[in-house]
Amino acid sequence: MAIVDVTDQDRDTRGTGFDVDRIREDFPILRTRLDGPQLVYLDNAATSQKPRLVIDAVSDYYANTNANIHRGVHRLSVQATDAYENARGKIQRFIGAERREEIVFVRGTTEAVNLIAQTFGRTHIDRDDEVIISTMEHHSNIVPWQLLCEERGARLRVVPINDDGEFLLDEYENLLNDRTKLVAVTHIANALGTINPVERIVELAHARGVRVLIDGAQAVPHTEVDVRRIDCDFYAFSAHKMFGPTGVGALYGKLDLLESLPPYQSGGDMIKSVTFEKTIYNDLPHRLEAGTPNIAGAIGFGAAVDYLTAIGMDNIASYEDDLLRYGTKVLSAIPEVRLIGTAREKASVLSFVLEGIHPHDVGTILDQRGVAVRTGHHCSQPVMQRFKVPATARASLALYNTRSEIDALATGLRQVIEVFQ
Repeated sequence: MAIVDVTDQDRDTRGTGFDVDRIREDFPILRTRLDGPQLVYLDNAATSQKPRLVIDAVSDYYANTNANIHRGVHRLSVQATDAYENARGKIQRFIGAERREEIVFVRGTTEAVNLIAQTFGRTHIDRDDEVIISTMEHHSNIVPWQLLCEERGARLRVVPINDDGEFLLDEYENLLNDRTKLVAVTHIANALGTINPVERIVELAHARGVRVLIDGAQAVPHTEVDVRRIDCDFYAFSAHKMFGPTGVGALYGKLDLLESLPPYQSGGDMIKSVTFEKTIYNDLPHRLEAGTPNIAGAIGFGAAVDYLTAIGMDNIASYEDDLLRYGTKVLSAIPEVRLIGTAREKASVLSFVLEGIHPHDVGTILDQRGVAVRTGHHCSQPVMQRFKVPATARASLALYNTRSEIDALATGLRQVIEVFQ
């Protein structure tokens, strides 16, 4: 992934096997015009757009296969079950998990983190124990641990970051101690784009017998993820960040750990048998998947994995690396722009402020010119506090973005500056 150097010469990615113009044809929404201007969609860290393959997979399920799963012997139920479980297998292979049973379908990264907080957390974390997170976490990887620590009488410890937005490994290592029971950190920070050294983070934790959860929501669309190489205990991510549907995601967990977890929710499909005297719970992963799931979403999730796999994560990473370098260079050339998050290892995110102009004004004026960026604290208020800004504007990149779109962003920013001069 990107090692950002603003002096790096532009690289031409044509002829490398990555045809961005062809890829853009797969995304119907990118042809949208907003009262004239062509849509320039740079809000991918919030949610990504969907290729026709994913849209068709969801539509086809509802048009031709719609039935509940795991519960019927009729043909549609069998077909729906097969499609749903095939999607689980695709996700397993995509992240390098050893077994299909290690993939639990959830509503998204947020639910995955809460699942671990309410199961592993409640059974392994007691009074005076400690949970370690970092300053750059999304609120979804802060608040569940705050609530757990308040309930259990445990302590939340926070790894600081430097002025470039980089995780301080020395400080992290100093925080690890005999009371540490869990480390929960992001793989790629949504507000900064920082790529954390997750393999080293896991290695240091495991040396002290500490379990590790990785929030991979921002990583899976941009780089190859191999959970066995990382050796994390849990890995959480969402389909909608990786060109799949909203409302579905996955939690990876090492099999022995998942087997040790109590049920997260109760109801249908997470049981083998129920009497008024005793309930026998289902096998993994179904024991952690109560109720009728988002079947169409899971099938669309699998289609998104197919789409990314066909392009190749190495190809995507290389293309986006070039795009991020170019964007960093172009925005750095505007004197009024201050980039927030300049880690040496980063991906996909250009977060910035314009001197004397509120980010919400920046986003509003850019929108009038067809450029969609995110403005605000990005559900990462501690990051904003660390950099002493109330909010930032964030342009977040994906495989279908282009240099010309970054040029359109830069042109729009210069127009914003002119408005406020």
